[in-house]
Amino acid sequence: MPRSTDGSTKAMGVLTVGALVVVTAYTVALGGNGWLWFGWVVLGLITLGMAATRST
Repeated sequence: MPRSTDGSTKAMGVLTVGALVVVTAYTVALGGNGWLWFGWVVLGLITLGMAATRST
């Protein structure tokens, strides 16, 4: 596997964790927003998919 794939998967993981922190802070400060959580779940699934294809 190319090294760039490994780096992009790691970057997606960092982005996903960062997005979780932002969405959680937004929810605590201003109340829940279903679209934000939906977006975060989609981002998480994409990240998991990238990690799964990298490890195969």
